[in-house]
Amino acid sequence: MSGRPLYLCVLTKVGSHVPDTTFLGPLPGARRRSDGRCRAASNILVQYPFQVTIGSYDLADLLTWGAFTYPAAFLVTDLTNRRFRPSAARRIVFVGFCVAVILSVALSDPRIALASGSAFLVAQMLDIFVFDRLRRLSWWKAPLTSSLLGSILDTVVFFGVAFAFLGHGDAFAAGQAPLLGLFLLEAPRWIFWAIGDFSVKMTVSLTLLVPYRVLMEFIRPMPQTA
Repeated sequence: MSGRPLYLCVLTKVGSHVPDTTFLGPLPGARRRSDGRCRAASNILVQYPFQVTIGSYDLADLLTWGAFTYPAAFLVTDLTNRRFRPSAARRIVFVGFCVAVILSVALSDPRIALASGSAFLVAQMLDIFVFDRLRRLSWWKAPLTSSLLGSILDTVVFFGVAFAFLGHGDAFAAGQAPLLGLFLLEAPRWIFWAIGDFSVKMTVSLTLLVPYRVLMEFIRPMPQTA
């Protein structure tokens, strides 16, 4: 993510069997930068509750800003997987993961960086695996199913590590709040953040099916060689 030359060097190591990359030009490098930036942005924004009140409903008890940015990483991964196949997608995710963690440690709480990096890596690997298994089905099944399962895993790992195991000093996140900001049942805010985070991820993932459908007409799978 430091620039196109780094990406091209890694892409060369990914597989010199790729016969032609002129179709996409510099787009793969942009994908890697986008992947890391989405994650780094999410690592920072997840620390900020969504401070909006609708009537008596306080969305700060349900959402953080990070929920809105992360689904774009799945779109980047799925398009990369579609074009370059799983092996290349995994390498791109790994490099994006390394750079995103470095940026996140510098720009956000190390606890958030650790939890987010771990969640990102396992969720993206699951996304790549599921997408590849479903790529020959109807066009929407692979990106939607892989994003759904990846989002579930990402949410469980991130909030489990960041708040259940390492977040005891975060008084606001651990503070009791009404269920979804409305009901009498109370629980730590981070649990409701997890519910809201996953809900927004899936809403955004559904929305991103539109650009995926448009882009898949231009980003076609690389021809496989013997």
